[in-house]
Amino acid sequence: MRVIIQPDTQGVARWAARYIAARINGKNGGRFVIGLPTGSTPVETYKELIKLHKAGKVSFANVVTFNMDEYAGLPADHPQSYRTFMWRNFFDHIDINPQNVNLLDGNAPDAETECTSYEEKIAAAGGIDLFLGGIGSDGHVAFNEPFSSMTSRTRVKSLTAETIAANSRFFGGDVAKVPKLALTVGVGTVMDAREVVILATGHGKARALHHVIEGAYSHVWTASALQTHPRGMIVCDDAATYELRVGTARYFLDIEKDNLDPATIAL
Repeated sequence: MRVIIQPDTQGVARWAARYIAARINGKNGGRFVIGLPTGSTPVETYKELIKLHKAGKVSFANVVTFNMDEYAGLPADHPQSYRTFMWRNFFDHIDINPQNVNLLDGNAPDAETECTSYEEKIAAAGGIDLFLGGIGSDGHVAFNEPFSSMTSRTRVKSLTAETIAANSRFFGGDVAKVPKLALTVGVGTVMDAREVVILATGHGKARALHHVIEGAYSHVWTASALQTHPRGMIVCDDAATYELRVGTARYFLDIEKDNLDPATIAL
């Protein structure tokens, strides 16, 4: 596992965006398949990717996307649906082909069939080159809440009270308005990607990051699955490292010292 520690949230966004752009450019115009998250953490990374696109540094014309999750039962055009989030915060600002955008349908008449179909679409696309993700304060990745199977696939999940409370900030602080179910890719779906990059920012993610990096591989902290991935990476800010051992943080700062400046990532 690689751990890239940046001074602040903007540093995380700049580093991650340049890394993703470099991976896309490395295909030399060929198809690049990427898994994408929603939530507050990736917004700044999306802004940086938009800047790189507008500066002519990266094109998304041959990029195929698969989003991690979607609320169940929330209208597709609802301001807080993840479909709305992605178009508002990213897709509307880049040159992506709408036909290359894949989003789970939280209103599908048969949710199980929708989930199975999503896995089939990923396979038909040749698998995911890079899965970008965030991490919950309880260590979950996508909506794979604690005690989810580490080999799970796309499915319907009940959300924990902690996740509902955390997401209520997007619903005017009213937990009653937050859907209680979601469609989500599984831990196994994410780990099947050829590369996984997890973003973590702020003190609120420090405890989770400690367990994911220094703790045991455990379904209690589902993002700890990254420990077994051959190309797993965490990009975090200094605040998110506060519960890591000093020696652990210094170790990663030392071995990555030549890679910490986003400008070192050639586009």
